[in-house]
Amino acid sequence: MLIVVTVLCGLLYPLAVAGVAGVFFSRQARGSLVDAQGRPVGSALLGQAFTDAQGAPLRQYFQPRPSAAGLAPGYDAMSSGASNLGPTNPELSTLIARRREAVAAFDGVPPQQVPPDAVTASGSGLDPDISPAYALEQADRVAAARGLDPGAVRALVLAHVRGRALGVLGEPRVNVLELNLALDGGAGR
Repeated sequence: MLIVVTVLCGLLYPLAVAGVAGVFFSRQARGSLVDAQGRPVGSALLGQAFTDAQGAPLRQYFQPRPSAAGLAPGYDAMSSGASNLGPTNPELSTLIARRREAVAAFDGVPPQQVPPDAVTASGSGLDPDISPAYALEQADRVAAARGLDPGAVRALVLAHVRGRALGVLGEPRVNVLELNLALDGGAGR
């Protein structure tokens, strides 16, 4: 019985799942890699930082939500996870307040305008998407840094908004990597 169950659960089932995924979900099974100029630059399924060599966020790029995956600045796919700070933990409240002030200063908006996903990490710490509200908040900063019309950058954000899955699951979202690649490709001019 041990050999039968081992072969079924340890060999046949994983091969069947991999085969079905490869046929019906081939892009996702291969990591949903996103190419730019013929080389992979990231995955549409994993968030990544848009920073300079010193780790400072780049003004000409849309920024993702914070990450608790790995050491600063986060976004370590080998160390996915949340901060494990509960909503009543004073350390979390302090962290959110610091992040709110930093995001507001970076984007040039009042702190009360900063949306929740700009200051809270996702459960995995690797969420590739942000809310349309957070993307629109960053549009003026990105437009100024790139010398683009703010209205064109806001229109580009709205063109990249994905709706709810099946019309009811989740929230509308914007994939940060795809939006930044569209800007690098000349969109928003």
